[in-house]
Amino acid sequence: MSNHYDAIIIGGGPAGSSAALYAHKYGLKTIILDKAIFPRDKICGDAISGKSVRYMRDLNLLDQTSKLDGAIINRIIFGSPNHKCFNIHLNKSKDVKKLKSGFVIKREIFDNFLFKKAKSVSDSKEDFKVREIIYENDRIIGIEGISNGIKEKFYAPILLGCDGANSIIARKLNLYSEDTANTAIAIRCYYKNVKDLSDQIELHFVDEVLPGYFWLFPAGNGIANVGIGMSKKNAKKDKRKLTQILDDVINSDYFKKRFSNAEKLENPKGWNLPLGRIIRKNYGEGFMLLGDAAGLIDPFTGEGIGNAMASAKYAVKVAIKAREKDDYSSDILSEYSKLVWEELGPELKTSSRLQDLANYRFLLNLIINKASKNKEIQELISGMLTNEVPKEYLSNPLFYLKVLFS
Repeated sequence: MSNHYDAIIIGGGPAGSSAALYAHKYGLKTIILDKAIFPRDKICGDAISGKSVRYMRDLNLLDQTSKLDGAIINRIIFGSPNHKCFNIHLNKSKDVKKLKSGFVIKREIFDNFLFKKAKSVSDSKEDFKVREIIYENDRIIGIEGISNGIKEKFYAPILLGCDGANSIIARKLNLYSEDTANTAIAIRCYYKNVKDLSDQIELHFVDEVLPGYFWLFPAGNGIANVGIGMSKKNAKKDKRKLTQILDDVINSDYFKKRFSNAEKLENPKGWNLPLGRIIRKNYGEGFMLLGDAAGLIDPFTGEGIGNAMASAKYAVKVAIKAREKDDYSSDILSEYSKLVWEELGPELKTSSRLQDLANYRFLLNLIINKASKNKEIQELISGMLTNEVPKEYLSNPLFYLKVLFS
């Protein structure tokens, strides 16, 4: 019975590894199956948000995470289309319980750290490619796949699909769709010797990318994570390739001095981001989809790690209830979707509105220009980002009246 488990986790990224850690915490026997061999790269901006920090603290991993190779972030810089900027100082929060700093850690490092922790409390199988979902009387009972040319089967009454935007589990369950309207596309490139990077991450809403944005993050050891993100719908309308758009920003009058001595360390790499603008089907008879596989990426920031970890916690909570009742039906597992969207829904809804606002150049200029000169506006936006002020306020017309007449 060594290949029988309480749950099978497909994917060892932040969603899958967090699910394994929560499962162990609450007494579920699991196995993680991943097609890669860790450590492996994951194309990403590499920023670790306050939400991610909260779940790492919940899993008693925060102290170790802070010692990983990367950069500690104390500021967020926002830049407008007309190149006015303002700073958000994370460490000026008045609440001692709130985030005082964040991190930028290469996913090759961060994901490997999480996966190692998960492996210490869960069985695991790397270089395992899922081929089929195993059914018995129309009920999911396991997974069949191949590793090193050998077919293997693992059995469990529930599957946790944590295998990313191109989830094989979602495909096998006929839940995967190419939804251009609710998908973003981004490219990342590592550079060395970019000037003026210290303890800040930068998000610039510049004309070359609008209605998307350009990011510039320090990743430690003199390396910068540089990239652009925009909706797939708008990217398809642009005659330029994403690599050309990125080059246009880097070579623009505003940024070219910062890249004058920079060395490109790789060719830009792209990926799709299924955005949490809509509620996708994320559960059914004997399965739940987590993280990117469930389309939980923040539409405004592109951040997905924290939401993936949140989905892991709730998936395990529901899996425990299913085991107690010996009932893995859609009715029981529907609670997972309810819990996830109660937790993440208001923020994702607001971020969707903010993403829409990025279509209006004058609003971006208005808000960022005012914030660059007005400490009250800076503190208000800082409060939203540190959860001291509800983020919903940023999509409230009263906020813009306050900005306009400040």
